[in-house]
Amino acid sequence: MNKDFFHKIKENKLCFHIETYGCQMNEHDSEKIAGILSEMGMEKAADMETADMIVFNTCCVRENAELKLFGNVGALKKEKRRRPSLIIAVCGCMMQEDGMARKLAQTFPFIDIIFGTNSMQELPQMVYAAIEHGERTIIENKPFGAIIEDIPVRRNSAPLSYVSIMQGCNNFCSYCIVPYVRGRERSRKPDDIIKEVKSLACAGYSEVMLLGQNVNSYGLGTDTTFPELLERVATETGMQRIRFMTSHPKDISPELIAVMAKYDNICKQLHLPVQSGADRVLEKMNRRYTIARYKELIRLVREAMPDCSLSTDIIVGFPGETDEEFEETMALMEEIRYDAAYMFVYSKRKGTVAAEMEDQISDEVKKARITRLVNRQNDIMYENNLKKVGTIQKVLVEGRSKRSVGDLCGRTDCGRMVNFPCEEDLIGKIVTVRITEGKRSTLMGELIK
Repeated sequence: MNKDFFHKIKENKLCFHIETYGCQMNEHDSEKIAGILSEMGMEKAADMETADMIVFNTCCVRENAELKLFGNVGALKKEKRRRPSLIIAVCGCMMQEDGMARKLAQTFPFIDIIFGTNSMQELPQMVYAAIEHGERTIIENKPFGAIIEDIPVRRNSAPLSYVSIMQGCNNFCSYCIVPYVRGRERSRKPDDIIKEVKSLACAGYSEVMLLGQNVNSYGLGTDTTFPELLERVATETGMQRIRFMTSHPKDISPELIAVMAKYDNICKQLHLPVQSGADRVLEKMNRRYTIARYKELIRLVREAMPDCSLSTDIIVGFPGETDEEFEETMALMEEIRYDAAYMFVYSKRKGTVAAEMEDQISDEVKKARITRLVNRQNDIMYENNLKKVGTIQKVLVEGRSKRSVGDLCGRTDCGRMVNFPCEEDLIGKIVTVRITEGKRSTLMGELIK
């Protein structure tokens, strides 16, 4: 590549569009991809139809992810025939699955670029090959290496921001494919993290979300634990609000709870996936904690931070889960009364231990269980929201509300979404709001001058 190539991109005003599937880690990866393409001279397209380059950043956690991707890519066949210069790229977790990159390339020969989560830094060379020489680039099964710093980021979530503190996972839950497509745990250097968060605060970002497959196990290869890192972020960066996810119950420590309780700019919100309320199922999942241990963690959190908001992940229909074990999950949800829950029907992921287990649960039983679970959790969330009516909350104004026309919206310290009348010049500011109404999934409020 040379300067003439970058000049050509700018002169032709080439634009990109990114379709992102999956979690916050994938969202942040897409911000990095946007940063790389922007540094090359491309601009963000208004929509897919006007883009000169379309990128699909994939997730493979759910069973239907492959069908969704193949359907969306296949729909571009006619557009590629109409516009041969259109660059189509597919990347992300799914491309790390054994044989997936090859299968995709064979099924859709019009795809120009295919790469996994650990080849992002090579994207400029791939784009150059596609534009200048009409060459396809397919990178598969590339070994995971050290985390690469200084990848440019084009953030699209102001006043919120994401910062990845680690990559990979060593837990090998029997249902999960993440360790195979994200690799083993690698932690960033604490000073690099502090530098990035500090720069975001200086740039006007009000909140940061520290990301990792298991943030509690941060520190491998460094001399810093996650509680120590969190304390540094709270005291050294000037960031007004700090959140983090995801936490694994087996690694939550009293030190982490103490740091959360100590600093006002660490949000009192904890996402703590339980997955099941039955010890036998947890053992089959290889979760490495018991329900008694989980409940003790909840007790410690609420003792230190009475108003801490709790959310979780729950899987129903795991192989062999009995009716009685599902009822244990229902009872746990009733006892803890989560403010939010991400609830899923178990789905097989090729290459995981659970996919080969006997006693797979029928779709009919799974559907009945998930319906009960979701309905009751929605009721609990509504009941929790009603208890907030009349309270005074600090809210970070994020932008225009999608649910309440004419209002702005933002989140409380505990992560609850609030809609309220407010001027747009307060976006990015933390304001005081009185909660006037509790709805099923949001709160309504009024600004206190």
